[in-house]
Amino acid sequence: MTRAGTARRLAAGVAYGGGGAGLAGAGLLGLLRLQARAARRRVDARTSRQDPPSGDGVYGRGRGRAKPMVFTVLGDSSAVGLGVDRAADTPGALLAAALAELAERPVRLVRVAVSGAESCELDPQVDRALAEKPDVALIMIGANDVTTRTRPAVSVRHLADAVRRLRAAGAEVVVGTCPDLGTIRPIGQPLRLLARRWSRQMAAAQTIAVVEAGGRTVSLGSVLGPSFASDRSLFSSDEFHPSAAGYAAAAAVILPALADAVGVWPARAEGRRRRGAVRPVARAAARAAGRPGTEVRATEVRGSQTGPLGTWARLLRRRPTELPSPEELRTEEVPVAPAHRGA
Repeated sequence: MTRAGTARRLAAGVAYGGGGAGLAGAGLLGLLRLQARAARRRVDARTSRQDPPSGDGVYGRGRGRAKPMVFTVLGDSSAVGLGVDRAADTPGALLAAALAELAERPVRLVRVAVSGAESCELDPQVDRALAEKPDVALIMIGANDVTTRTRPAVSVRHLADAVRRLRAAGAEVVVGTCPDLGTIRPIGQPLRLLARRWSRQMAAAQTIAVVEAGGRTVSLGSVLGPSFASDRSLFSSDEFHPSAAGYAAAAAVILPALADAVGVWPARAEGRRRRGAVRPVARAAARAAGRPGTEVRATEVRGSQTGPLGTWARLLRRRPTELPSPEELRTEEVPVAPAHRGA
């Protein structure tokens, strides 16, 4: 079966990429369970129990002349910014500051993400986000679904529901897909190989569901994967969550899609689109899962939005931009109810 066919089947709940006792053998399955428990204990022992400050507030100048764009951030600990101490180092603050500079208008950040969240826990986050009447929303989720071995079809159903609700309210939606867990140092072999495979399968299934629900995705797999393996400074002390430099790397590849979604990505930065960049969504999803910073969004082909494997999608690779300092652009705080911290 092709990678595109596998991604489509995973999203539809027909398969989960193998890996049962019949395939791996009872001995190997037992080893994998032991490795998973050992890795979780090691990560949990080093993970901060305190979320960084939210950074909620207004970023950018001209606050009295323009109504702020409302930017909400949903998801798990990667959206929270767990692993850093300063609000300015969290993904939400980094992206709010960059959006404000590109849009030349203030941006109000509201973070509703919860550390430890899985896709099935997005619904209350969407409720809180919708109360803010967002113009654009970022969702970063999927790693906890992989570590708990949640079936991709279940995960992506909840993710697609979240995207549809936000889109129905008029918000643009960008999803940073599941990161590559195959380079997490506490995870040993052979579990590491399987973690990479499961991560990419989850990311591909997420892409199909999000694009068909009206959002767009950015592949984070290789951004938070191979580069982390070669540069350990991109990890925080728990060797699982990113450091400030790691979150900045992720934010830099998310920014073009986020800015383009609200119409403020400069045309001069678009660059040339590669030949063959328009593909059926399942093929686009399979390709994007293994390529860092690849954006996938729905597109039309010859007046139709239906391809051989569903919706047509466009793949884009944009050069990451330099992010401005959130501390220089933040102008005020916005009081919001504290989010409940998950596991």
